[in-house]
Amino acid sequence: MPVFLRRFLLLCCTLVAATALHASEADTWAFEPARDRFEAASLLDLRGLNEAVAGQSGFVRTDGQGGFVRGDGQPIRFWAVNTDLARREPSEVRPLWGPGGEDLAHHARFLAKRGVNMVRLHRQVSPDLEARPDAALNNINEAEREAIWRTVAAMRREGIYTTLSPYWAVPMKFAQRWGISGGHEQSALGLLFFDEQLQAAYRSWLRQLLTVENPHTGMALARDPSLAVFQLQNEDSLLFWTVDAIQGPQRETLERRFTDFVRQKHGSLWSALWAWRGHAFWRDHLFQRRLSLLSLWELTQPVSGTGKARRLADQTEFFARTMHEFNRQTVDYLRRELGVQSLINAGNWKTASAERLADVERWSYTPGEVDAVNHYFSDIHRGPYEGWAIVNGDLFTDESALRAPWRLPVNLRQTRGRPIMVTESSWVPPNSHGAEAPFLVSAYTSLTGVAGYHWFAIDQDAWVAPRSANGYLPSLQKWTTGTPEVLGSFPAAALAYRRGDIRRGEPVLVDERPLPSLWRRDAVSLPEQPGFDPNRDETARQSLPATHQGPVPPETFLVGPVQVVFGAEQARVTSADLSRYIEPQRVRANTGELALDHRLGVATIDTPRTQGVAAHFGQAREHQLSVLGARSDNDFGALMAVSVDGQPLASSGHVLLQYATRSRPTGWKDQPATLRLDNGRTVQGREVLAFGQAPWRVVQPLLDVSLRNPGLRRATALDMNGMPLADVPLQRDKDGVRLRFPAGSMYVVLR
Repeated sequence: MPVFLRRFLLLCCTLVAATALHASEADTWAFEPARDRFEAASLLDLRGLNEAVAGQSGFVRTDGQGGFVRGDGQPIRFWAVNTDLARREPSEVRPLWGPGGEDLAHHARFLAKRGVNMVRLHRQVSPDLEARPDAALNNINEAEREAIWRTVAAMRREGIYTTLSPYWAVPMKFAQRWGISGGHEQSALGLLFFDEQLQAAYRSWLRQLLTVENPHTGMALARDPSLAVFQLQNEDSLLFWTVDAIQGPQRETLERRFTDFVRQKHGSLWSALWAWRGHAFWRDHLFQRRLSLLSLWELTQPVSGTGKARRLADQTEFFARTMHEFNRQTVDYLRRELGVQSLINAGNWKTASAERLADVERWSYTPGEVDAVNHYFSDIHRGPYEGWAIVNGDLFTDESALRAPWRLPVNLRQTRGRPIMVTESSWVPPNSHGAEAPFLVSAYTSLTGVAGYHWFAIDQDAWVAPRSANGYLPSLQKWTTGTPEVLGSFPAAALAYRRGDIRRGEPVLVDERPLPSLWRRDAVSLPEQPGFDPNRDETARQSLPATHQGPVPPETFLVGPVQVVFGAEQARVTSADLSRYIEPQRVRANTGELALDHRLGVATIDTPRTQGVAAHFGQAREHQLSVLGARSDNDFGALMAVSVDGQPLASSGHVLLQYATRSRPTGWKDQPATLRLDNGRTVQGREVLAFGQAPWRVVQPLLDVSLRNPGLRRATALDMNGMPLADVPLQRDKDGVRLRFPAGSMYVVLR
């Protein structure tokens, strides 16, 4: 090709690229908010929702109806985040992050301003063998304890409570000199439930964590009412696939315990074998008087044969009672020995089978007062670092919960009378539908009575800018919720949820379960949809999340609370007439306040004080609720209108409009791609061509809004700190007001 032609084509390509880039920038705005100075002139500050000091009226308690109350008896719901800010040392420098350090006071005030009233500290107080190779097994990680102390102190000053998670088996490491049974290279997963040496060390860590005076508050955590919920451990269970990895001396110990359990239950080992009709005796170590534990896969399957069914029921009961007993003993230790007054959650994990084992897991939590689960809205993401980072060449699918609402992470089976919290959750990048997340979480946790939702995670003291996943690898951070469309959508969603604007529904399904039904692993009619962990769900790593198809449609969770009663005299499922609420493509809440059309991808909230629409507007551009009207030319977005003064929207003198679209890092590029799954299927997704850099580029709002409130006189656009930017033209008539949502903003205040 002649040189002049090559140069001409290069110039044409450059012009096309420049035009495309210009068009892209014209359709977006750069997200570069100033540091919040918490000025009195801000028109958006929810700090007043919190107490002056968290716990000033006493310890948080349960209300017996599945909710929480403060020490003074006032109901309280928790809009929460996981924060990692205090984990970074001031001297820590990573090439792609810059200097470390934190401003916890600013961080706490920043969160409180946006409606947060709880943080979760997911820490690891076991010995840090990298920092202290000579540490003894019963030594606490003092740096982690100090980070916990400082964070609790900073948060309580801003009226923010704490959920504390101090132990996770995954990062637990053993030193060879400790002489732990099974050796120093084994995983700690599952061991805490039965290994007595590890349990003794764990109790020592808890004593050092909870009974030593916090120098930043002058009181021990055991006596600090701002510590609302204490979690015994994070993401571990004898009912998850990892139990099969317990081998060697530890498995022999567990099997001897199983044998003792069976002998006590049946009267003798031989009586048990007779009851089991000799099932699988060839696997057992009868000369050692030790019974084998069958693989967990066996517990996930329907069973034929009386003998096998009885054996599997005994093993299921053994696993459940082993966990229950550890939880009972630890709760007793915390209460009696350490004087802990906080509420206690025993666990937050899932099982190998939502249909057959999830209720067994929740029953094992009952020695504590609070249930919990970690559950993300996550799609397929394939790449070399898919568990923690996004890099060029990654493949992903990009689902919206508006189109798959049965996958909402707040669709939970709740144990009647007990609060349940989601302690880790988010719409995990590279998913681009985060704008719907606070809207849907606020709506459906309110409807079903979920008592707290913890977004995962924030590790900067304000907004989280696009950056490397670990500070070294050129990449994009994956596990973050500090983006414009998610964190930016907190204020209206948090206000509506915490204030109770969206009513709790009547139970739509009640599942009464005798304990033998749990041990038999009878499949439930409406299981929770399984969450997906890209680091441990190896069998599902390249498959689409499954959707249960049973006798009860999964959309039932969107109608009202689904409750479970343990210990019933007989099995019984009581259900509302679902035909009144569930249509082929549409589902309505039994309160009449929420509706979701998953064919069009549209959800609406219509209550006296809060109204909104989250939608794929390309399918349905115009929406009219009782007070709020909207028409959008965006392809996707979430609008909420909330009465700030607590009056009905139709007569309120202070209304917040909040509108979120999409964001991507500057320079982000992706293209359509086909993903081939392990089972041979293919699905359509996207390929990351460039993961981009800071700042975020936010899609401009293309939105017309109306409110049937003729008393409103003025509209003001706000920046991300709630500071006035400019007046917004407001059209008024006898019925109300209309406005065009301003460019470069997510908030408008009407007065």
